[in-house]
Amino acid sequence: MMMMQSADAVAGTGTAMGIRMDAREAQYADFVRSRTPALLRSAFLLTGDQHLAEDLVQEAFARTHRAWSRLEREGNAEAYARKVMYHAQVSIWRRPKVAEVLPGDDLAGSGGRADDPADDAARRVVLHRALLRLSPKQRAAVVLRYFEDHTEAEAAELLGVSPSTLRTQCTRALDRLRTLVPDLRLDHGEVTR
Repeated sequence: MMMMQSADAVAGTGTAMGIRMDAREAQYADFVRSRTPALLRSAFLLTGDQHLAEDLVQEAFARTHRAWSRLEREGNAEAYARKVMYHAQVSIWRRPKVAEVLPGDDLAGSGGRADDPADDAARRVVLHRALLRLSPKQRAAVVLRYFEDHTEAEAAELLGVSPSTLRTQCTRALDRLRTLVPDLRLDHGEVTR
């Protein structure tokens, strides 16, 4: 009789544990559905390639899933996933480099009406090509500081560098962008805070 009660108690605990696990899995699935677009945008800006961005986000989601039970709130989950993405990208940068050559030497866009959608698309393509010509560290610094609007201290911490190194990377990146796309308006006062 005693063994039967103990088996029922264990079965009851297992059922409660199964419900908790199902709720956690549902929370994780909701997190993935709701945050995928934002994480993909950031990953694309970090990598400069849609397929690499998808791989980076997938890696971040996999690691976040493994840590899901340790994360107290969903807000912590996004911060954790972003940090995983940044660290994974930094690890990629540290691998041996292979030279990449992009077609098209002329990065300057042609003149035209300012409100023409074709001109806007051409400017986006020119800017995208210019961003791809930045070093990965410079691109990450620009993405964190100016796209995601992190402070210098936050961006430096996420990349694992000092704030002065981050400032140097941002300055060099903006100088390089000005060189690559002279008609792009990157007034230093407008870009930095």
